Amino acid sequence: MIFADKIIKLRKKNGWSQEELANKLGVSRQAVSKWEAAQTVPDLNRILELASLFSVTTDYLLKDEIENEEYTSENEEKTGRKISLSEANEYLALRKSSALKIAVGTFLCTVSPVLLILLGGLSSLHGGIGKLSEDGAGIIGLCVLFVVVTAAVVLFVLAGSGSAEYAFLEKEPFETEYGVEGMVKNCKKSFRAQYMRYNIIGICLCILSPIPLFIFALSESELLAVAGVCVLLVLAGSGAAFFVNAGVRNASMERLLKEGEFEAGKKEKTRLKEGISTVYWLVVTAIYLGVSFSTNEWKSTWIIWAVSGIIYAVVINIVKLIIKDND
Repeated sequence: MIFADKIIKLRKKNGWSQEELANKLGVSRQAVSKWEAAQTVPDLNRILELASLFSVTTDYLLKDEIENEEYTSENEEKTGRKISLSEANEYLALRKSSALKIAVGTFLCTVSPVLLILLGGLSSLHGGIGKLSEDGAGIIGLCVLFVVVTAAVVLFVLAGSGSAEYAFLEKEPFETEYGVEGMVKNCKKSFRAQYMRYNIIGICLCILSPIPLFIFALSESELLAVAGVCVLLVLAGSGAAFFVNAGVRNASMERLLKEGEFEAGKKEKTRLKEGISTVYWLVVTAIYLGVSFSTNEWKSTWIIWAVSGIIYAVVINIVKLIIKDND
């Protein structure tokens, strides 16, 4: 690896822009740009400053045959604990198990209103189901909804507790021992085809989920329209489960490799987006329950989720644009 590539790697690892690095060294951004483009090489004093700034040895910076960072003693506190090969394998296995739990929990949350919508539609259209009144059907539907959501929450808790011992990976600096990076890269490469397949399935299910609703609506039967809503939620929930399963497993590998959203300097931005997502969906849930309980129109208030999903995509993209603009 040549000097220019090492400077780029170290700068990005610290989450700095070219301008930020230039300010720390007291040079122009154009000078840093030329170093990284291999157009010029800094003088010896600048190389010493770079080695001190990044807490690496000058040998690492100057010798192309040295591929892995050689840190100086002053960087020992910054690197944190070392992740061994066995620990990395255990972490990936735990996150694979957690991914399935989180995916199933996501599916359960999405389909939790299905029985409530179905019973509500049947009772309102036929004035009751057998001896079961409309209010009785609503109560049963709500009970089932809370039971299903509770089961989903239990799965989320189990998923979190399963890998709790590795929570420090999200909060503290860490380094990987020899062989870990290569192993994780091989795992990620092997998982790539499955990752793409799961995402394609998820996209197809989410895009196609409204089709049953449109088809059933052609019959002009309100009962079939209600059934169409239920099928929509099941398909959308299945698509979301595929997304989550693939995303959690891929994220665990990127976390160990410090790639993607887990690069140094990007963690705070990731936490910001996660915080906004959490607050957003809590507010949406509160609106949905408030409107549904106040109007008792459970068979139609599901539209809140569909509209909220579209608005959520807009909100997250705006947040990303703001972050990118600030960068």
